Amino acid sequence: MTEKTLDRQRQEGEHQARLILSVVATALTGYATYLIQSYAPWEQWTYLLHTGLGIYLTAAFLAYIPRHYQRTQSVRRPALSLLGILSVVAVLVFVATGLHIAIAGQKESLRYVYTLHVAAATAALGLILIHVLGFLLFTPTERRDKLPTWTIFRTRLRRLPLNLCGWTVLIGAASVVSTFLPSPFRDEPVVTPYEYSYGPHPFRPSQTETSLGGFMDVKRIGNSDDCAACHARIAEEWRASIHSQAASDQAYQTNVNLLAEKKSMAATRYCEGCHAPVPLLSGQLTRGGHLDTPGHLREGVSCMACHGIDKVIHTKGVASFRLAVSTAYLFEGSKNPLANKLHNYLIRIQPRQHRRDMAREVLAEPELCATCHAQFMDKDINEWGWVKMQDDYTAWLNSPYSGQTQHTFADSRLRRCQDCHFPLVKGQDPSANEQGEIKSHRALAANTAIPWVTGDDEQLRRTQEFLESNKLRVSIDKPTRNQATRSRKYMRPDLTENVTEKPGYFYLGEEINVDVVVANVGVGHDFPGGTIDINEAWVHFRAVDAQNSLIFESGAIDPAGDVDRKAYFYRSIPIDRYGNPVWRHDLFKMVGDSFRKVIPSGQSDKVSYAFIIPSWTKSPLTLSAVVKYQKLNTAYARWALKDQTLNLPVTDLAQNSLSVPIRIRPEVVTGGWEPSMKAQ
Repeated sequence: MTEKTLDRQRQEGEHQARLILSVVATALTGYATYLIQSYAPWEQWTYLLHTGLGIYLTAAFLAYIPRHYQRTQSVRRPALSLLGILSVVAVLVFVATGLHIAIAGQKESLRYVYTLHVAAATAALGLILIHVLGFLLFTPTERRDKLPTWTIFRTRLRRLPLNLCGWTVLIGAASVVSTFLPSPFRDEPVVTPYEYSYGPHPFRPSQTETSLGGFMDVKRIGNSDDCAACHARIAEEWRASIHSQAASDQAYQTNVNLLAEKKSMAATRYCEGCHAPVPLLSGQLTRGGHLDTPGHLREGVSCMACHGIDKVIHTKGVASFRLAVSTAYLFEGSKNPLANKLHNYLIRIQPRQHRRDMAREVLAEPELCATCHAQFMDKDINEWGWVKMQDDYTAWLNSPYSGQTQHTFADSRLRRCQDCHFPLVKGQDPSANEQGEIKSHRALAANTAIPWVTGDDEQLRRTQEFLESNKLRVSIDKPTRNQATRSRKYMRPDLTENVTEKPGYFYLGEEINVDVVVANVGVGHDFPGGTIDINEAWVHFRAVDAQNSLIFESGAIDPAGDVDRKAYFYRSIPIDRYGNPVWRHDLFKMVGDSFRKVIPSGQSDKVSYAFIIPSWTKSPLTLSAVVKYQKLNTAYARWALKDQTLNLPVTDLAQNSLSVPIRIRPEVVTGGWEPSMKAQ
């Protein structure tokens, strides 16, 4: 055997040894993270090591296969050859899936890739082991021991335990260093001294709790831009949503600053728990704090304000949730660009714990929405007593869609708050399901004011489409007359006694009553919902003749933008202790409602209009009814948004019309009919 051949075999032996060492190390690190799911620092460092070993193994294996084939193609051992081919196939699948995870990360719609990766790795290890054992079995010992390749291979493998110990020590050292690094989080109030104005609980009168038992660093809950690094499409929708703008909304800022002025900065915790959890939980809301910090306004209801919730405290509202600290990935909270990239990369390649923390079961429960979309006021704020306010959750429980009540037309399918306001839509995102769908985070509901003020035409259009999508129905009762006649000619009574539908018409000069029925068929709670004291929903009714001459109207909007005060409204009028209306939404004065009109889900409401048909009316009479809606009534909007000429958009939620003939009342005919006129 020439020196050149010996040198080639030595290189081959060393290459095989390194390859086997890489296979073993990759397998051990992979199975360790697969079987042990502690998410301790050592495990996360092992993810990174496993990924690096996998990339090295891929390069080494792809280089080894052609050489190994050339060297063994003359060997006539079909069983070993078949095992070798199967091993190569399994390794190629293992390599392909591993590279996909290393480059693209794990995606919800491609969970099978990870499963296939583990299965292919297991198959490859088993087949390679059998392949090597087969080689040892079919090759005589004396011949095998004379091969330089096998000698070097054995020598290298004896060093395997030492190499594994080295890797273990390296991971252990990195883990220890990670554990003792100073925490980037400061879970203390950002403003000191902090006032405990409502007892020992730091967040009262808000009902919010935290898993830490107190304050949270802004970086734990105000990090929505970090989420956007991976969830760009969802973050884009969230930015357009009312959730994102819950703190920056100019009307809300007017009200919360009024509360701070009239009561105290501590009193704003009542509002901020739902509108801006970041300043509440970070301890900004005390004397010396601010309501307009950039992060405060930009975050609003941040990503973590919902996805960090692990428990609903109660369903009475006023931010009655508990925010939990999520399991920390390495370098969480770091502002170092490289560390931040490694942190995000760890989440992408192994999002198992991230999925558990960010997609807790409570997020799919309607009770979650009750924590902010229900509200009460107690003596601490209004200095009067306990008052129940908006409660869309209880209204949903009483609806046909909750599955917990009996209705004559109850829907057999349970429909939660999330099903209507966070529907599945097509979108590219790591969280997309197998159909390529994600939960829409536009949170479409009934706020047309914010997108109109901010100039977000897309959000406004989508909101109006949502409101117009068969949520309400309106109908006009057709007039009927039991003594109706179509002519003055005689007709035998027995010919009409089975006629059930009587013709409908009006007479000139007649005083008529028209009934309009508004049905709540598609809203999962009362209509209107939410802040019904400052919203405006009403019925616009018109009666015109054939020449479009107006005969009667209710609910028109005048040139100044104000709605007819005599219109039929769906709203509430809260009052203070002196009986004065609380029209500025300064609810800390509220002690009750003087008026409240809503339509519960699955029910209807009847409105009656009475007027006289003038003598000049040209037939037919056209009756029309439109249910109109405006987020923020004009008086409040002009005060809160500080614009006395402001006119917000009005949305037509449902409409209907009816054409009715007009007749001249016939002269009274006296006398009866002659018996001779009877049919023979």
